[in-house]
Amino acid sequence: MSLIEDLNWRHAVKAYDSTKKVSEEDVNKILEAARLAPTSSGLQPFRVIVVENQELKERMVKGALNPEVMRDCSHVLVFAAWESYSNDKIDKVYDHHSDVRELPRGRFSSYTDQIKQIYGAQTPEQHFAHTARQTYIALGLAMAQAAELKIDSTPAEGFSNEVVDEILDLRELGLKSVTLLYLGYRDTEKDWLSQMKKVRIPIEEFIIRK
Repeated sequence: MSLIEDLNWRHAVKAYDSTKKVSEEDVNKILEAARLAPTSSGLQPFRVIVVENQELKERMVKGALNPEVMRDCSHVLVFAAWESYSNDKIDKVYDHHSDVRELPRGRFSSYTDQIKQIYGAQTPEQHFAHTARQTYIALGLAMAQAAELKIDSTPAEGFSNEVVDEILDLRELGLKSVTLLYLGYRDTEKDWLSQMKKVRIPIEEFIIRK
């Protein structure tokens, strides 16, 4: 199937079959799609936490807008962004770039000095607003990869960030949760949305050409 066909197939599933689990192989493909997402300055300022443990999911349900979806899905992917940028974080990323490309460390210092100056003039709140936006690119690619594999998904912002951050000890990692992606297989009897036509704004209204 083409990407467009895959995207027409997918929808935000409203009920999952708790007896069906996504294979580790397929989860890893979805995670790799997220890892390969482009990010500003190539910094990848976020991480993806994979939650399969049912006890953890039950604890995370508190504050969730769709608790049954979180409870019954196979896996919860938590996209969590850096709380802030720092010179050390930037250097670590670009040292890795240099090592992989077999270049001397410091090869990109003229560029890293520039972005350090930019971020150094910003607040931690501005940093997080920027890092959080990066997660949505990876989220979209993860959903596209899941659709290609015929694995259902539901992106979610309707959850308690405080609960998730505390349960997963994200603050200790310098991270804050941004969005979730539920993965699994739809319960066709309970997933009311699966019986409805996909609806989007008409292309002639959605696209504005100048």
